[in-house]
Amino acid sequence: MASPSAPKDKFFEKIINPYLAELSIFVADRRLAHAALVERGAALADRPTLASVRIMGENDNTITRASYGPVWRLLRRNLVSETLHPSRVRLFAPARSWVRRVLLDKLRDESSSGGAAVVETFQYAMFCLLVLMCFGELLDEPAVRAIAAAQRDQLLYITGKMAVFAFFPSLTKHLFRDRLRTAHAMRRRQKELLVPLINARREYKSSGGEPRKETTFEHSYVDTLLDIKLPEEGDRPLTDNELVILCSEFLNAGTDTTSTGLQWIMAELVKNPAIQEKLYEEIKATTGDDQEEVSGDDIHKMPYLKAVVLEGLRKHPPGHFVLPHKAAEDMEIGDYLIPKGATVNFMVAEMGRDEREWEKPLEFSPDRFLPGGAGEGVDVTGNREIKMMPFGVGRRICAGLGIAMLHLEYFVASMVREFEWQEVAGEEVDFAEKNEFTVVMKKPLRPRLVPRRS
Repeated sequence: MASPSAPKDKFFEKIINPYLAELSIFVADRRLAHAALVERGAALADRPTLASVRIMGENDNTITRASYGPVWRLLRRNLVSETLHPSRVRLFAPARSWVRRVLLDKLRDESSSGGAAVVETFQYAMFCLLVLMCFGELLDEPAVRAIAAAQRDQLLYITGKMAVFAFFPSLTKHLFRDRLRTAHAMRRRQKELLVPLINARREYKSSGGEPRKETTFEHSYVDTLLDIKLPEEGDRPLTDNELVILCSEFLNAGTDTTSTGLQWIMAELVKNPAIQEKLYEEIKATTGDDQEEVSGDDIHKMPYLKAVVLEGLRKHPPGHFVLPHKAAEDMEIGDYLIPKGATVNFMVAEMGRDEREWEKPLEFSPDRFLPGGAGEGVDVTGNREIKMMPFGVGRRICAGLGIAMLHLEYFVASMVREFEWQEVAGEEVDFAEKNEFTVVMKKPLRPRLVPRRS
């Protein structure tokens, strides 16, 4: 969608699925996105139904899938207030510190044998952190990797193989029954791995919160889910199946997006050594040489660090689209009608790279977010205006916006403080993109890491 003066074929597209007669609308204009998601947000706060969910016999009781209503409000409010609230986030500071050590140790090991393939290390480190936050238990590497493999296999399979069930499900469920069997087997594997961890937290809570061992944390996301009752369904607790799916959602939402963001940002710092050096000087001036690590308080004193992260998210948003919205009623946005039931997609990358709003948008220039720059004071929530929206905007904005920014700033600062990131001959940085669950580097980053500190 676009203003009337804009070329309609660029900013407003309608696609009708000939099998389902469903209308899909793609919005690339930031002003119309603001009108739709903020000014008329309640009418676009719903989600289209996923055929794969229904055919798997599951319900929509998750934060990303639930309709805009009481169940969604309950689940989101629980996540935001009980796990992502700043007071709760501070409880996980020891977990972040532990994961920082894991990350840096693995990067050292890999760099000693040549160029480091950092994306797998980023994914593993972020998954360690999210597992700990979810289940309140510091697990060993084989256990973490088993859960990560089950999560990733299931995620890629659902996104890559299950879309076929949107077409005549009564027929395709027979034609593609092998796919259904595989999907059910993957869900069973998830339950085998996650239900014992959920039961361990039940035991922990029933014992009055007495840690079973030194690796047990006092708080976890699962603790809050075990307290939830669904008033619309007779105050029943969440089932084990619902708990597994909610935990899976938590792990997926915070792992791939953050690790993808880290890879793009570090790739830009490798390609732009002057920007990396300027960032390092800010980090060094803030932390000094004797301090063991960058702290959560330190990163709030680093405006250039925040500018680097924001510029990375502007130029390389991990998701080029936010999750689809569904119109709850006929609505007019600008000169366009969005009919009730239409699926509406918002083109995140197009907005962040719009040359009408950003000077030289394909250049990596963190200075644009400093005082006097075009992005000074940019509001990533989009409440005032939308110039970039890597976390979405409006009522369905990503609940983890705050903690995602914290993790990106904390780990970028930690890695730049520890190593100089250099380009390797034959492994030059290539910014070509590839679609997976997120939009990743087609050629993974393999830098040379030169230690800065003994």
